[in-house]
Amino acid sequence: MRSVYRLDEVERRLGKLAGKEHENLRATYERMLEKGPERFQVKPAGLPAMAHLYEELPNFHAVLDDVRRQIALCEDSGDALEITPMLLLGPPGVGKTHFARALAGLLGTGMGMVPMSSLTAGWVLSGASSQWKGARPGKVFETLVDGQYANPVIVIDEIDKAGGEQAYDPLGSLYSLLEHDTAHSFTDEFAEVAIDASQVIWVATANDERTIPEPILNRVNVHEIERPDAAAARQIALRLHASIRASHDWGRRFDETPSEAVLERFAEMAPREMRRAWMTAFGNAKLARRTTILVADLPEAGAGRRSPIGFVH
Repeated sequence: MRSVYRLDEVERRLGKLAGKEHENLRATYERMLEKGPERFQVKPAGLPAMAHLYEELPNFHAVLDDVRRQIALCEDSGDALEITPMLLLGPPGVGKTHFARALAGLLGTGMGMVPMSSLTAGWVLSGASSQWKGARPGKVFETLVDGQYANPVIVIDEIDKAGGEQAYDPLGSLYSLLEHDTAHSFTDEFAEVAIDASQVIWVATANDERTIPEPILNRVNVHEIERPDAAAARQIALRLHASIRASHDWGRRFDETPSEAVLERFAEMAPREMRRAWMTAFGNAKLARRTTILVADLPEAGAGRRSPIGFVH
């Protein structure tokens, strides 16, 4: 167990609130007192089984190797698990976000997701002052206070698309959060209570590093993720096919192994597209009352993608 904040500080802040002012802030402090400051600090007893991830994520071997090295350092010591913040850099659809979920599952810890492409306010991570209407805590505070773990995985998804006005830098709080020493005492602007975020496992994803500030790049291990080659794509498709069959009662009605022709089509797809393609194929085969999936059951290349809006002349 690890304390992620101090109860006496929360009590002091709560005591300073007058009357019925700042009801949201009062409710936040009361929730913190009720939940208490102790959170599970997950640490593997030994090197966890990772063979399945090497098979499932063939284009992430270098990242998995790095994670194994860092887990090995603490497996037979009293030290806490420390994973250096990482940036997964690569084209859309190669499995970057899926890797982050798999990492959280491997470590048995929670996960918070911050999609930067749809956010513009600088307080998304660090919270907004309670003086502002509609203010609320940031994602780091919520993940640590409302979650069960002191070392959750927090994913900064599409960090290269962070927007916002110049006065409100969405990434500004990351400069201290990504530094182990300063993250020990991170103050959310809403609650104004110091939070120990030093154990958070940070995973950022990006398509293009050119828009990412240099101070961020200097604080992370950058891993360039390539699109899997044809052989690796077939391997991913086969594992996904087996997983879908096993997790649905209707799966047993279909052939255990897909045909070579079908796998050839999957070898051309990005991992992100594969589950949708399999589900479409299973559905089409069922409608045709077949147990075998044919190439014709698969969606056409590019199907389901949003078409550009234009005018008809």
